Amino acid sequence: MAQKVLRNVTHCIFDMDGLLLDTETLYTKAAQMVLDPYGKTYTFDVKQQIMGLQTRPVAEFMIKCYDLPMTWEEYAKQQTDNARALMGDAQLMPGAERLLRHLHANKVPFALATSSGAEMVELKSTHHRELFNLFHHRVCGSSDSEVKNGKPAPDIFLVAASRFGDKPEPKNCLVFEDSPNGVEAGNSAGMQVVMVPDERLSKERCAHATQVLRSLEDFKPEQFGLPPFTN
Repeated sequence: MAQKVLRNVTHCIFDMDGLLLDTETLYTKAAQMVLDPYGKTYTFDVKQQIMGLQTRPVAEFMIKCYDLPMTWEEYAKQQTDNARALMGDAQLMPGAERLLRHLHANKVPFALATSSGAEMVELKSTHHRELFNLFHHRVCGSSDSEVKNGKPAPDIFLVAASRFGDKPEPKNCLVFEDSPNGVEAGNSAGMQVVMVPDERLSKERCAHATQVLRSLEDFKPEQFGLPPFTN
């Protein structure tokens, strides 16, 4: 596959789950707890199809996939309650803090664009409040009225770009994502996308990203016209 051309950018937009915070393993546990009474197993093949989606599409997919005798609201409540019990201990992913502090120190504007609701964002960032306060703003897809359609639609990234003070054009924004749905959303918004995927994802599922990295530790800001790391 040919190397993709990297364009200079001025603003960054970050997904959260599985990219900045190690919450995907916790979400897997929360989903499995819903399935346990029915003797069913939450597999990665299922998980990769719903990564990055908002609450209702996830619940509807799970009910159909596992033939669960409940409404989407009932599934969502059970999984959310399970997740609440687990998420307070979410840890940062490798390279996340270094990159966010570097961008902030160099006055590069950056925003959060997550499919999670605002309440869950607060819970997940319990032990990282000071770091998350560095974001220029947050767009929480499941609770933001301006985000009409969830990923893989581009809405969340276009809303995030529009809320920067200088309202950059999409081509000047760099998205960081871990899920194929998020990559598709970023591409549809007209933005470049750096993907840090789960190592179990196939190369085909990662092929549409501008750049694919094993970790945020491997990101080189200067490749996108941003100030380089100095240490």
